[in-house]
Amino acid sequence: MRVLGLDHLLFAAGLAGLGVLSLFSGDFAFVWQPVPAWVPWRESLAHVSGVLLLAGGIGMLVKPTARTSALVMTIYMLSWVLLLQAPRAVQAPLNVGSWMGFAENSWLTCGGWILFVSLAGPGDRLSLKFAGGMRIARFLFAVSCLELGLSHFVYAEGTASMVPAWLPDRLGFAYLTGAGHFAAGVAILFAIFPRLAATMEAIMISLFVLLVHLPGVASEPASRLKWTMLFVATALAGSAWAIARSLRDASWGWARTPPEASSAVRAES
Repeated sequence: MRVLGLDHLLFAAGLAGLGVLSLFSGDFAFVWQPVPAWVPWRESLAHVSGVLLLAGGIGMLVKPTARTSALVMTIYMLSWVLLLQAPRAVQAPLNVGSWMGFAENSWLTCGGWILFVSLAGPGDRLSLKFAGGMRIARFLFAVSCLELGLSHFVYAEGTASMVPAWLPDRLGFAYLTGAGHFAAGVAILFAIFPRLAATMEAIMISLFVLLVHLPGVASEPASRLKWTMLFVATALAGSAWAIARSLRDASWGWARTPPEASSAVRAES
């Protein structure tokens, strides 16, 4: 069982941080908003969500509970996609903003999925079934990259406002990072330098954490929004690194053979 890779650490820390925010605010994390006001026992459920995220994040960092916690977090992320984000996106299919929550939550689901598989022991049947769906996870991740890339162009001014003031041409950086997301999605989707694309995407998200979100929290330490953005970006970075690691059997160039196939060949030899 592999525990505490960079992807694993970032993903767990990001989710645990979101759990702490939910417990202190008595509300669901912004990444899962708006949760309808009519939901009964809304504040109590928000606290339950916070406990689950905090326990799941910490549990992923403890070897005996890491695998189970990764599975629970994956199912939890998927439930948000299916119950909240997908219906909202379907109701406004041409609204890019309505798809952003779907993309971020799908991205997190894919990261949890791959981390669960990576934590499997020998002969683990459930993990082997999940491993059979790795291609689906990478497909969803690629589609999420396309959506996030498109949002950088549609909401360019808002994206530019988050670029550090010391960088020149902030609007240009908004377009550049949007193009980076989009290029990564296309590359992974069509197996065009997929390992390189996933690695570059992970590096870009990690740089967002270091250059945008950490300074943002430092400048406004009392802002729940800034902390939320930091923890979400951290978990997204962990997911991106997990996707990149899942492609370690692929060539750095054009992927002629799926990673699953090369792994099977190696296992039989």
